[in-house]
Amino acid sequence: MQIFLAAPRGFCAGVVRAVDIVEIALERFGAPVYVKHEIVHNPHVVSDLEAQGAITVETVEQIPEGATVVFSAHGSPPSDFEAAKKRSLNVIDATCPLVTRVHNEAKKYLREGKKIILVGHRGHQEVKGTTGQGEMALMDDQEDPQPPEWDKDTEVAVLTQTTLSVDDTASMVDRIKSTFGDVTVRNDICYATTNRQSAVKELAEMVEIVLVVGSQTSSNCRRLREVAERSGVPSHLINGPDELDSKWFDGITRVGVSSGASTPESLVQAVCDALEPTSVNHLGLASEDIEFTLPPEMRDAIPPRRSSSWATNTTDEDVD
Repeated sequence: MQIFLAAPRGFCAGVVRAVDIVEIALERFGAPVYVKHEIVHNPHVVSDLEAQGAITVETVEQIPEGATVVFSAHGSPPSDFEAAKKRSLNVIDATCPLVTRVHNEAKKYLREGKKIILVGHRGHQEVKGTTGQGEMALMDDQEDPQPPEWDKDTEVAVLTQTTLSVDDTASMVDRIKSTFGDVTVRNDICYATTNRQSAVKELAEMVEIVLVVGSQTSSNCRRLREVAERSGVPSHLINGPDELDSKWFDGITRVGVSSGASTPESLVQAVCDALEPTSVNHLGLASEDIEFTLPPEMRDAIPPRRSSSWATNTTDEDVD
């Protein structure tokens, strides 16, 4: 059996930044440091940080007054910041800068008087953070929704969750454009999502089965599995080698492996080792050289960089 490894895969710059923020907070303030929602959607990453003293909670009200809290990479609504202020919490915002950009776009278009449609998945933490910025309509491609019943001449701005399927989102945008005459579309799907989906499409042309390593709670991981399947190749989303099923590989000689933007590279390696391949081929279909700066209050810190050691495709280029 041969393994073909997609690239890029694994940690994106937003995940590296978020994990670094939690570890710096633990070093600077001591345990416990609270994390509002899972810092990223991967149980191995969350467990590792909890072993160092992080405590994951789902509501601000669960955090003791005066404590330090890190808001997750997915973004939080203004109501969470207001609740934290009332409890005198020390808030460190680990929202991915690309998600913050979507929040800023929402506020800009609302000021301009446009109606906003957010394309995203209902209930996802990122969608909660974005819809909290102001009134907007949500269209979830998993529900096959119709555009809002607004006047056809309404000025509409379309925003998207950053971790959606590129192809599904394009279809939703076309539906919106065919309904309204004045539509401004922002391409908010992030570079990491786009790159990983493109890599999996190319990978699927070379192999007989695709394994996506990552969590079932991760939107971008689920999209990668869907991309492979739509390319006509069986695909499975697994969180590690213990979820492998030997029946998947009967008669299979070429296995493709990728991973989502919150998956540690160590899990990918563990899956590869468990398959005992005759060879591992690194495809190198694309590379990434993006790194986000830390929040202003942490820029004097030297990041622990354990997160970077879990990742692939990161360099020292700063992007504000």
